[in-house]
Amino acid sequence: MEQMTAVPIPRSDILVFFGATGDLAYKKIFPALYAMTRDDALDLPVVGVAHSGWDVEQLRARARDSVVQAARDQHEEVDDAVLAALLARLRYVDGDYNDAATFAGIKQAIADAASPLHYLAIPPSLFGTVVEGLQRSGCAEHARVVVEKPFGRDLASARALNATLHAVFPEDAIFRIDHYLGKEAVQNLLYLRFANTVLEPVWNRDYIDCVQITMAEAFGVDGRGAFYDGVGTIRDVLQNHLLQVVSLLAMDAPNGGEAGSQDAEKLRLLRAMRPVSPRQVVRGQYAGYRAIDGVAPDSDVETFVALCLYIDTWRWAGVPFYLRAGKQLPITSTQVVIDMKPPPLPVFDPIRPPDSNYFRFKLSPEVVLAQGLRVKQHGEAMRGEPVELIARHRVEAEKTPYQRLLGDAIRGDNDLFSSDACVEAAWAVVDRILTGDQPVLEYATGTWGPAEAARIVNGAEGWHDPAPEASDPC
Repeated sequence: MEQMTAVPIPRSDILVFFGATGDLAYKKIFPALYAMTRDDALDLPVVGVAHSGWDVEQLRARARDSVVQAARDQHEEVDDAVLAALLARLRYVDGDYNDAATFAGIKQAIADAASPLHYLAIPPSLFGTVVEGLQRSGCAEHARVVVEKPFGRDLASARALNATLHAVFPEDAIFRIDHYLGKEAVQNLLYLRFANTVLEPVWNRDYIDCVQITMAEAFGVDGRGAFYDGVGTIRDVLQNHLLQVVSLLAMDAPNGGEAGSQDAEKLRLLRAMRPVSPRQVVRGQYAGYRAIDGVAPDSDVETFVALCLYIDTWRWAGVPFYLRAGKQLPITSTQVVIDMKPPPLPVFDPIRPPDSNYFRFKLSPEVVLAQGLRVKQHGEAMRGEPVELIARHRVEAEKTPYQRLLGDAIRGDNDLFSSDACVEAAWAVVDRILTGDQPVLEYATGTWGPAEAARIVNGAEGWHDPAPEASDPC
């Protein structure tokens, strides 16, 4: 289907978000809007849309509860004046997304706006219905649209979803939001790569032995069983979050601040990733998963995955990227470890991985940058021991991912959003392993997944398991 022709759109002057009474709005959107109001970054009306039989006062009560709960979770105080300013901006349209009257109500609510921003915080199955309703009612003119992941379930459905969006909106007016790209620690990877010249000479196959990325969660899927059993770990976090981290680690430098240059380098890198073979994958499911409400009693959906990925470029040819993610693991942490090759000749004691140099980047729950070196042991013998140089990056007032990304979408800055081509290229990497043909292996809660995952790190010295960081010295 032919894409819409792009027309420059000014800064958005009204925000319309569908799914205003839902869980995502309560947990993420209202707190982000409050923070933007507090920071003088929200100067436009906000129209909530849902099919709940509510009125605007009920929406405002919901927003108030959301902000208070979020502040309580962060051990913060709510600024009543800021909250009142946010609530005063809220409007509400109630109605069925299949009813033309609903979109007539939206059109009336945004009548004075020149460039609306429509945020679809709804299931992807409703995207087509809503964008078509926006088009028929005239609400899509000079507008942008934000869509939540997942962007499809596989390569074919991602292409179909993009075609649906492109029938109404040009690509530069489509913002595919992945909150992971809005995290400060993830952005720090990109900055670290290209703001420090010391890394570039060794950031290639000549010096790097392998790369390991672990996204561990110590909790399960209680309360989300029905959702998770239709998704699984590969679709939930690997196809998007972990491949985004690989892209930031492995991409070449974007062309300065040129618009679209970062996306172009990510796309080149994603297209160079070799499609993952089922032989290079281990899937696991934690014991007790099938007993959770909403989960099929014979479910073969994975709650853990480990795989080996290769990138066919001159910089990375032959370097294995080991990725794993799972639930009910020993701790909650996301960590990257880059193992360097040992010296070409042993001058003193023999050095082999994992005793060679490395870089370690912890992305959550705290940001830690570390470099592993070797120093001489005390004594007469010229033998070494490993040490780690650690830098902790503390940010006192960090923006939440949704606060950052909503602000970017309002301004029309799409650097932290995924393009259609990048989404499809990422699905192409994992499309062959989405069939569930690989057996799902049970593992005990509190462990690092099935024992068979050890075979993925082919010839390496095992997985680098994240550990709690030591406390800072007094």
